[in-house]
Order: sequence, then C-alpha cells, then structure tokens
Amino acid sequence: MGDQYSVQYDRLDDEPLSVAVADAVATFRDEDVTALEPLHYSINAEALERLFEPRADGLRTGGSVTFEYCDCLVTVTADGEIHVESA
Repeated sequence: MGDQYSVQYDRLDDEPLSVAVADAVATFRDEDVTALEPLHYSINAEALERLFEPRADGLRTGGSVTFEYCDCLVTVTADGEIHVESA
C-alpha cells in the first residue's frame, strides 16, 4: 500500500460517487472492490451522493467530507477529487 492515492471523479458521469469511492479505496489497498466491506457501513452513501450531485444552479463549488472506510481516510471534495490515505 502506498502512502496516498488520489483520483478525479467526473460529477457529471453516470457512475455513482459511492462506486468511485469504493474503486479508489480498492485501488489504494490493491484489493478487488468486492473484498471491501460495504461502503454504507462507514458512511450514508445516499447522503454522500446528494452532497455532491449537480444542483439546479450548477455544481457545488466548495466543501469536502472526510470519513474512515476500510482502514483508510477518504476525503471527497466538491471539485471531484477522491483522496485516500492510510487511517
């Protein structure tokens, strides 16, 4: 496992943010995504999606959320970055 991993998430893509987060953590841990515990054990995935989804007045321009998932510290930012590091 490296020290950290970051990936850019396209907020206008059809892939759910929760899937992108799980994929990023799996990549960081060098594990298959199916080996990870379900994301909803760590954070309300639906609320995470709603926080960063496009709004009527455009995309959210600021803010971030950080949480622990599978022994990793995950930060999702409004500009679409998913940052993963060891917890």
